[in-house]
Amino acid sequence: MIARTWRGVTTAEDADAYVEYLRRTGFASFQKTRGNRGALGLRRILNGRAEFIVVSLWESEEAVRRFAGDRLDRAVFYPQDEQFLIERDEQVDHYEVIHWNQEAAP
Repeated sequence: MIARTWRGVTTAEDADAYVEYLRRTGFASFQKTRGNRGALGLRRILNGRAEFIVVSLWESEEAVRRFAGDRLDRAVFYPQDEQFLIERDEQVDHYEVIHWNQEAAP
């Protein structure tokens, strides 16, 4: 399994609106792509900025290509990203998943 990571930053004031936007765009696109195994969205607000890290999980490189196209290292952006993002990674990172615990301990 492959984890694909991306980082972006909004103002703290735009943080909640960006979460909703992510749900309608990136997270929805992940779910619709065959081979997606889930996604994790992280946010922290610090000093007037909201930093986001998105980790999407994929069954194979082929599955990542179905989402991202042939330029696997390039981030995928959506039409209103410019409205929200004050910083963003243009590149993504891919990691081999060596452990994934889907269930919490009782």
